[in-house]
Amino acid sequence: MDMLKEMAVFAQVVDRGGFSAAARQLGLTTSAVSRHVSRLEAHLGGRLLHRTTRSLTTTELGLEVHAGCTRMLSAAREIESLAGTYSARPNGILRITAPVVFGQVWLAPKLSHFLDLFPEVDVRLTLVDRTVDLIEEGVDVAIRISRELAPGLAARPLCEMRYVLVASPAYVARNGLPDRPEVLQEHRCIYLGYGAFGEQWTLQRDDERIGVRVPSRLTINNSAAILATVEAGGGIGLVPDFAAHAALGEARVQQVLGDWDFCEPYAGTVHAVYIPGRHLALKVRVLIDYLVG
Repeated sequence: MDMLKEMAVFAQVVDRGGFSAAARQLGLTTSAVSRHVSRLEAHLGGRLLHRTTRSLTTTELGLEVHAGCTRMLSAAREIESLAGTYSARPNGILRITAPVVFGQVWLAPKLSHFLDLFPEVDVRLTLVDRTVDLIEEGVDVAIRISRELAPGLAARPLCEMRYVLVASPAYVARNGLPDRPEVLQEHRCIYLGYGAFGEQWTLQRDDERIGVRVPSRLTINNSAAILATVEAGGGIGLVPDFAAHAALGEARVQQVLGDWDFCEPYAGTVHAVYIPGRHLALKVRVLIDYLVG
């Protein structure tokens, strides 16, 4: 049984890229994590990691052992899910990830009522703008926004998402409203700095499709920060509709070119994604049903 714990600790060290990060994740001291890995190396009779003061790399044996540890942890989660399936009430820790701003404005406000409904479930929500590996990182449910999802995962649609252009009343009063996509080049536009589209935008209305280059002196990698800049009169912002929903409803901003759709791969359907299996944990099922409802 001690070896199983050592294998789980070793897997965390590799997945987190270091002893300190693994210790924080596991709630252990760094020295305790190091002892677990050393004992596993002694038990297996070989070095699993190359350690220096600046780097940590996995040996050839370590790569094979890590793959086996990952399978072991996956099997353990399957057993846990099986137990949860037959539990009378949802219980246990539910680990969720979501994109940062979507998690802030759409998901997080819903979780308080969910916890009231299911008092034996504890939620651990991580907001991160990257694709999380559900198996390797021990996540139960990931919220993803995409037109296409990776194979091998189950998903339930939650809502639709599209990009919108918005501006503050003060900016519109000073600069007017563009009536065509081409006119955006004459305005100060603010958008995500890492979007796949860059400064090349494509907008569509009915059968009309227009590509336009929109350079910007300011790009920001967070749509909530873009919206704050827009509300301060800084320009026309391109943001997901969920980020702008409250500001539009309160007339702090108004939509620009509202009859045009912005074409971008990140837009599409918001899904709750989870690992498929015959025995889906009850805590996962009730969360997804709650979010869909």
